[in-house]
Amino acid sequence: MLFRRKQRKKKFRWIALKLVGIIFVIFILQVLFKGITENFSLISTDITTRPWILITSIFLHGSLTHLLFNMFALFLFGLFLEKEIGSSRFLFVFFITGLIASLAAAYFYPASLGASGAIYGVMGMLTVLRPLKLVWAFGVPMPMIIAAILWVAIDFSGLSSSLQGIPVGIAYAAHLAGIFSGALFGFMLKRYLRFERLRRRGMAGRYAYHEQQRRRLEGRAGI
Repeated sequence: MLFRRKQRKKKFRWIALKLVGIIFVIFILQVLFKGITENFSLISTDITTRPWILITSIFLHGSLTHLLFNMFALFLFGLFLEKEIGSSRFLFVFFITGLIASLAAAYFYPASLGASGAIYGVMGMLTVLRPLKLVWAFGVPMPMIIAAILWVAIDFSGLSSSLQGIPVGIAYAAHLAGIFSGALFGFMLKRYLRFERLRRRGMAGRYAYHEQQRRRLEGRAGI
């Protein structure tokens, strides 16, 4: 999916915005039907018997504030990345980094929910592909790379506190797993696209060379 040659890189389907809408609808359902949160949240001891909760938990949120912060980030950074790599690749990155973040959360925490791990994955890839892009973070505009460094520093500090037994209420390990896996996929995609550009240039160069040789031979035959 990420490295498929025939994929239209710039095809845009507003997937990030659609995900925001879907997650808002699911939150309304969570409020109306309490069993949704209980049955589809990530419970670390249940992932072997109910592995789908690694994905379903991404679409659940614990409060309106939690939801609004995550959806603002998904809308902002999601649209940036989707425009950069195309809708299909964006959707792949969202789900695969969200899955990796869920696995990290299951290792460090007894229970968790939320899309922040997947969103951090989106931010990690965007940081690699567009490190100097200006984004709104911490109340001010700054380059994406600076914002990412600050997020990682905060999350490492939070993870350290949680490992010392200090209750924090935030899945910092999931954030870190998301942003680093997103960055890794970003480097892989960047390298692949560079290789594809060189390959196309090489093919174009070989074609031009053969055309030049053919014209020379035709010129000699005419003489």
